[in-house]
Parts: sequence; C-alpha cells; structure tokens
Amino acid sequence: MIAKIEEFVKTEMGEDATGHDWHHVNRVRNNALLIAREEGIVDTAIIEMAALLHDIPDEKLNPSAEAGKEKLDAFFHKIGMSETEMHKINDIVYSISYKGGMGVPLPSLEARIVQDADRLDAIGAIGIARTFAYGGKKGQPIYDPDLLVREEMSLEEYRSGKSSTINHFYEKLLKLESLLNTDTAKKMAVSRQNAMEEFLKQFYREWESKL
Repeated sequence: MIAKIEEFVKTEMGEDATGHDWHHVNRVRNNALLIAREEGIVDTAIIEMAALLHDIPDEKLNPSAEAGKEKLDAFFHKIGMSETEMHKINDIVYSISYKGGMGVPLPSLEARIVQDADRLDAIGAIGIARTFAYGGKKGQPIYDPDLLVREEMSLEEYRSGKSSTINHFYEKLLKLESLLNTDTAKKMAVSRQNAMEEFLKQFYREWESKL
C-alpha cells in the first residue's frame, strides 16, 4: 500500500515548482516517522500514509477543494483502501492545514504528529527556500515596504490577498514554532526558528545597504 501511495504522489506532485513536490512530501513523511518514534508510537502505518497524501487534496494545488477531494477519494477506491483506513487518513489530511491561522481542532495524536512534520518543513533553511519558490510562482514581490504585514486574515485573504514573501514570514512562518504540538517537534524547531530570524536580520541589512 505504501509503494502504491508513493507512486501516486510522485506522479501527481513530482514536478511541482511551488515547494510542494515529492521531496517535500518525503521530508514530511520522514519527519512524521521520526516524531512518532520519539513520542512512543509503535504502529505508524496511518501516520506514514497520511503524511504522504497530505497535500493531494489541498485546494491551492487543485482547481478547487472539491476537485482535490475527488482526486483523493478516487485514489482510495482505486487501490482498495479500507473504509477504516480512509476515515483515519481523511481525519488527518483535512484537519492539519494552516488556513490563515484558523485551523480546526485536531482529532488525534496522529494528526498532531503529521501537522508538526508538515510545519517543520515550512520553517528553517528549507522553509526559506520553499516560501520564495511559492511566492515567485504566485507572482508576489520578494519585499515591498509599502505592503503592511496582515495581522488578521480571512481564509480568502490568506489565499488571495496581496502580500510579499518577506511579509509571509511574519504572517505565518515565524508563528509556527509556537503552534507545534509535540515535544519532539518543538526541539527540532529551535534551530530552524533561529535560522529564519538570522536570515531576516541579514536581509534587512542588505536591503538598507548597511555596513
């Protein structure tokens, strides 16, 4: 089953240029398995499958949320996924998104682990690289001092409002460390958070032409 899921995800997302490619998915899977082991989880099958599939129905990567859901449902039926496994995976996949900071309560420890794994890949050195890739794909400027950081956003504003990639650090990325669920993820996040803060300090030094 894992091999079938890997093949499907590679086909669907292998060449994505927004930072949501196969390598992102694989890192999230590896993060999730590491966190699960450290948190004492023995049966990691659902965690691994949910981590691999977590971006498949994402509305920002599909024509619509409904299209993404149909894609995932069709895959489940194609490979003969049991109703119990489908339900558990869906509970995780549809509950872990950031959605402008207005995420729904998580239904299980497995969901908390997959969410942490995904959020860890959004911060640190890789998070910096991914956010500039996504901003470029969306046509956002790297930075515009006239664009203010948005403190409160609806889901529509989060998805489609005008911003810059640097602003995205303040609107989302720098907030993620405090939103992590597990002790393991919190430990993993410390160096990543420091890397982003140091990057921003260096960015402003260069932007302002300081010695």
